[in-house]
Amino acid sequence: MTNALRLALLFASASPFTLSMPAFAQDAPTGEDEHAHEEGEETQAIIVQGTRSGRRVQDEPIRVEVIAGEEIEEKAIMRPGNIAMLVNETGGVRVQVTSPALGAANIRIQGLEGRYTQLLADNLPLYGGQAASLGLLQIPPTDLGQVEVIKGAASALYGASALGGVINLISKRPGDAFEAEVLGNATTRNGQDVTAYAAGPLDDNSGLSLTVGAHRQSGQDLDGDGWYDMAAYDRLTARPRFQWDGDDGSSVYLTVGAMTEDRIGGTLPGRAAPDGTAFRQTQDTERLDAGVVAQTPLSDLATLNLRASAMRQDHLHRFGDVTEDDRHTSLFGEASVSSSSGATSWVGGVAFQSDGFRSETFPAFDYTYDVPGIFAQVEHEATLDLTLAASARVDFHDEFGTQFSPRLSALYRPGNWTIRGSFGGGFFAPSPFVDEIEAAGLSRLEPLGGFEAETAKTASLDVGYADGPWEANLTLFGADIENASRLREIGPDRVELVNIDGTTRVRGTEVLLRFKQDGFTVTGSYVFVDASEPDPSGAGRRAAPLTPKHTAGLVGMWEEHGKGRIGIEAYYTGEQALDDNPYRTRSRPYLHLGILGEITLGKVSLFANAENLLDVRQTKYDPLLLPQRAASGQWTVDAWAPLEGFILNGGIRLRFGGH
Repeated sequence: MTNALRLALLFASASPFTLSMPAFAQDAPTGEDEHAHEEGEETQAIIVQGTRSGRRVQDEPIRVEVIAGEEIEEKAIMRPGNIAMLVNETGGVRVQVTSPALGAANIRIQGLEGRYTQLLADNLPLYGGQAASLGLLQIPPTDLGQVEVIKGAASALYGASALGGVINLISKRPGDAFEAEVLGNATTRNGQDVTAYAAGPLDDNSGLSLTVGAHRQSGQDLDGDGWYDMAAYDRLTARPRFQWDGDDGSSVYLTVGAMTEDRIGGTLPGRAAPDGTAFRQTQDTERLDAGVVAQTPLSDLATLNLRASAMRQDHLHRFGDVTEDDRHTSLFGEASVSSSSGATSWVGGVAFQSDGFRSETFPAFDYTYDVPGIFAQVEHEATLDLTLAASARVDFHDEFGTQFSPRLSALYRPGNWTIRGSFGGGFFAPSPFVDEIEAAGLSRLEPLGGFEAETAKTASLDVGYADGPWEANLTLFGADIENASRLREIGPDRVELVNIDGTTRVRGTEVLLRFKQDGFTVTGSYVFVDASEPDPSGAGRRAAPLTPKHTAGLVGMWEEHGKGRIGIEAYYTGEQALDDNPYRTRSRPYLHLGILGEITLGKVSLFANAENLLDVRQTKYDPLLLPQRAASGQWTVDAWAPLEGFILNGGIRLRFGGH
């Protein structure tokens, strides 16, 4: 594909999910707002525009779960430096540590591995087609207005990187008055965060915002074994944004981001791993990205939508005595036309994405995936209570050939009930960066060859009920994955990446019950996941590692606008099957307790948050370090429980301007 064609496609796009901010919203795992709200509270409908017909979220056949403003504010004072806690406390979503040495983590949705989850910012892949595991920990929640979660194969909407689902981070938009916020935070583990957000109008049609942050953490060896249980890091972030809205319905949104971070883990200075040698593990990261989202009416019934982004991320890794210097790049563009007539709406368009990797140290792993594609979607209101939707995408992958990704959905809403059904298929383009390689580097991996695309079929059935202050939801879900990639040992210090024979199966249930009245909200949730895969040894099937069958949560929150909030939470995590762990084959279940308090005095808020009150820590039960280095190069077992133990954090939030 020529450079001219790449550049032309780069500046075309269509916003997949753009939602208006509600004046009042809670973390809503059902994604609904049809239940009754408290008297006197002003509400606005959450509009889903990119699925892509501009319907209210409760009218969408595809289930979209929304974490909205007040819940984001709550999580921002619990963990101001990253969004891990924000998404981890959503039912069916689990943040899994992939590298205990550096603290890297990814997002698993409904039991599927984290590499299948597409992470978007303002509907753009600003973190690449396959976001690195540390990307989740490098995004502050300071300027987020909304977070959307789509579970199950979403390749029909987003292509190869959304095989398991999508996390879409929606930023705040500038209002008609200047506003600003500064947040300072410190922890008992010697961590500090300072973030600032400012936004305001430039004129009647445009506005500008800026978010900056400085974050640091000192390394912590909590069990005295000479290995960092909490990696040290210093990170700076900056992101300006521009929004313009024309009188004719046209709009343009521009975003630019920059981030730099130095992270240190492994053995402490002067200490050694079990083989008697020092093993310092570090990663220096620099990332630049830019994106644009635009739309303009073509007629009274049709709209042209454009989306484009570019990202470059440079890494300098150190794994003991091996240094790896590499670069990830991503280019993306999409153009579509959407229209609505009567009970039917449709959208169709073209897309292009290019993801590349270049290693100065191990050029045998260099790759560039160029993927043009076409897509279409139709939604039809068959009756007042029944809406049907069908979407499909064809990607012409230059490495893995033509891939077809369909999705069918239906919504039925009789009275207070909401019933959704969805079936989808998709694919994932394998790369060297499975969890073990991100944790240990490329030095022991054989060059890839003969790979096939990983494919999946997912299905779900949601039944919800809302009446007054009560809301309940039951979800049944399942997934079958073919050609899943796994590491296989081929020697004491060599591994290869292969497609495993057989089907990886996931079956599960999510249950939610919520009561909300007079400022009090109590939410109970339970998730059951039965995930199994072919045993790499060829001996039948085994439980998928690091996938607890049973998780549950109970959260109580009282909040009054302008005065403060107080909350208590309890989360249970059941047993998990463990792989290549010499100390145990199954993890211990554990309970995570936390309490949060915030007092608001005008424009000033003081907050304190206590996490992991029972001081659950994996190294209280077993060593984190392996007796000898694994064939992949890892020195640690997988993280199946918290590594940092009890943490208390607190700080101050200052607000300026606003209405």
